[in-house]
Amino acid sequence: MTTHTRPTDIRPGSTRSPAAQDRLSDEELARGLRAADEDAFAAVYRRWGALVHTMATRSLGDTHEAEDVTQQVFLGAWRGRHGYRPERGPLGGWLVGIARRKIVDALAARTRRLTLVDKVTHEAVGRPGDMAAPDEGLDRVLLVDALSHLPKPQREVLCMAFYEDLTQAQISRRTGVPLGTVKSHARRGLLRLREGIDQGRVADGNAP
Repeated sequence: MTTHTRPTDIRPGSTRSPAAQDRLSDEELARGLRAADEDAFAAVYRRWGALVHTMATRSLGDTHEAEDVTQQVFLGAWRGRHGYRPERGPLGGWLVGIARRKIVDALAARTRRLTLVDKVTHEAVGRPGDMAAPDEGLDRVLLVDALSHLPKPQREVLCMAFYEDLTQAQISRRTGVPLGTVKSHARRGLLRLREGIDQGRVADGNAP
């Protein structure tokens, strides 16, 4: 898990107390944000952070992913603060718009991961009917957890395939491991991965 710097960890740039900042109007906070006032930014996070996190959690169904998206939203707001135009709508609406885009990005990334699972499964097993790819609704945590329990050689091969979109031939060239061995690691790893994912579904009461 990546170590994150939360928006509220940014050092304040003014002498106002958090309580005083929290009493500012949305318009005043917006002006402070655009002026790069870090105290105002922290107050913006306190005012809308819970809303953004709730949106992300409901859409993604994963608290950890929701935390990542919430961080991305507010860091994106800070970096893109000069793009905010008050005449186009309130600050809260602007943040919600950023949140929606970040949620869509997170869902697209999840879909890409699942597509890679499907691709590598078919390549390693040879016949699509031999092993079904995980359901599209599979929670990311199940995949990550199952990967973490694989032997290191199998885990490394599958991680390069899933997250770097490398073919087995490319993995062989990168690692210096013979292609036949890479295929063997992939095949065995995928079988264990599928078993681990299925066990996770059963444990969570989501067995198909």
